[in-house]
Amino acid sequence: MCKKTVLAIFSVIIFCSWSLLQKNEIEKAEWLIGTWENKTQHGSIYETWSKVSDVELSGKSYMLKEKDTIVFETIRLIQEQKSLFYIPNVKNQNDNMPVRFIAKTVSDKELVFENPNHDFPQIISYSKINANDLVAEIAGTKNGKERKQIFPMSRIK
Repeated sequence: MCKKTVLAIFSVIIFCSWSLLQKNEIEKAEWLIGTWENKTQHGSIYETWSKVSDVELSGKSYMLKEKDTIVFETIRLIQEQKSLFYIPNVKNQNDNMPVRFIAKTVSDKELVFENPNHDFPQIISYSKINANDLVAEIAGTKNGKERKQIFPMSRIK
C-alpha cells in the first residue's frame, strides 16, 4: 500500500471516530426525551423534549390554561463540533432572541450548562433522580444576590 492510501484510510478512521464521539454527548442527554410535569400552587408547568436529529433535541416549557397552551420558552439542545449547547428562547426576554449556554457537565444523570455573561440565570441544570423523576434548576446572581430556583419534575409521557 502506498503512503497516500494509508494516510487516507487513517484519516477516514479518525474522522469516523471523531463523529461518533460528537454524537455521544447529545446521546447522553436523551433521558430528557418525554413530557415532564412540575406541579405548582398555580397549576402544572410542563416541559416536553423530543429528538430532532442525531445532533439536536427540541424542548418547550408551557402551561395549560383551560383550552389554551401558554408557551414560556422553546429550547434547542444541540451538538456543535466538540460542544453541547442549551439554547433557550424565552418569551418577552432577551429581545425575544435565543441565548446560548455551553455544557460544563454531560452525563447519563446530569446536565449543567453555563453562560456567565447572561443576566439571570447563569447556570441551568438537570439532574436525573430516576427514570421518571428529575430536578431542573436555574441559578446565578441577580442584582448582586445569589439566586436559585428548583423545579422537581415527574415524567408523564
